[in-house]
Amino acid sequence: MSHRNAPLTPTGRLRLARCVVDDGWPLRQAAERFQVSHTTAARWANRYRQLGEAAMHDRSSRPHNSPRQTPAAVELQVVRLRRQHRIGPVRLAARAGVAASTAHRILARHGLPALAATDRATGEPIRRYERSRPGELVHIDVKKLGRIPDGGGHKVLGRAAGSPNKDRRNGAGYAYLHTALDDHTRLAYTEDLPDETAATCAGFLRRAVAWFAECGMTVERVLTDNAWAYTKNTWRDTCRDLGISPRWTRPWRPQTNGKVERFHRTLLDEWAYHRPYTSDAERQAAFPDWLDWYNYHRPHTGISGQPPASRVTNLSEQHT
Repeated sequence: MSHRNAPLTPTGRLRLARCVVDDGWPLRQAAERFQVSHTTAARWANRYRQLGEAAMHDRSSRPHNSPRQTPAAVELQVVRLRRQHRIGPVRLAARAGVAASTAHRILARHGLPALAATDRATGEPIRRYERSRPGELVHIDVKKLGRIPDGGGHKVLGRAAGSPNKDRRNGAGYAYLHTALDDHTRLAYTEDLPDETAATCAGFLRRAVAWFAECGMTVERVLTDNAWAYTKNTWRDTCRDLGISPRWTRPWRPQTNGKVERFHRTLLDEWAYHRPYTSDAERQAAFPDWLDWYNYHRPHTGISGQPPASRVTNLSEQHT
C-alpha cells in the first residue's frame, strides 16, 4: 500500500516510467512533470526497464534474512502454551525463555487475539454483535444479591459479626435484581423483587416493556437464559400478549447474554459494593440516582464513551 502522502500512485509511476523509457523523456523533465525528484524518477524508470509494469507496485519492507528471528521451535512452543493454558505474554515469556515483547509479537504473528477478546471457556475469539436499532433485542437476567441487615453487614462490622444473611432462619435474605437492558442503546431498567418465580418474571417484563415504551422504544425480542421461570408457559404467554418474540441462550453459554451480565458487574462495583451501607434500605435508597446516572450521564465504553440515553432519540435531553 502506498504511503498516504506519496506523490505517485502505481498508475502515476507507470506513466512516468513510460515517458522516460518508451518516449525518451529526459529524467529531469519527467521529474518536473510529475512533481518528484530526479532520483525518484530514475528509480521507477529502472524498475520498469527490468521488470515491466508489475514493478510499479510497492515492495515489502521486510528483510530477506532475519538471523535474529525467534527459532520456529520456540514460536510453536509459545503458541502451544497459549492454546493449552490461555495465558498472556508475561507468563508465556517465563515458560518459553523469551522476552514478554517477543511472546507478544509471536502471538500477533500467528493471529492470536488478546485474552480479553477471547472466551474464557473455549479460548475462541468473542464474536461481538450489536442490534441496529433500539428495542430490537432486550436482554433480561436476574442478579441475586445478599441484603444488608440493619446496623451493617461484614463491610461495616467485620466478617464474624456481619454475615447473618448466611443464616437461613435469622438472616436478612436476598434481593433479586431483575434487569432488562436494550442491546443497541445499553439503556437499563432494574427492579428489586422478592423472588424469581415465573409470575414475578412475567410481571417484571410487562413493567419493563411499558418503561421502554415511555422512552420511545418498542420491544421486539427478549433474550434470557434457560432458567426455570423463562421456560414456563407464563413467560411464553406474556411475551405473546405483548407481541414480543422470546429467545433463549444456548445452555452453558452465559456470554450470549453478556451485555446484561456486564451491566450487573458494573452495578455491583459502582453501587452495591461501592461503599459500606448500614442497612439495606440505605443501599436501596441510593439505587435510583445511580441508575439515572448510568442511563443518562455515565460514559459507556461499549458505545464510544457516550451514555446509553444518547442513542435514544431526544431521550438524553430529558435529563440534565
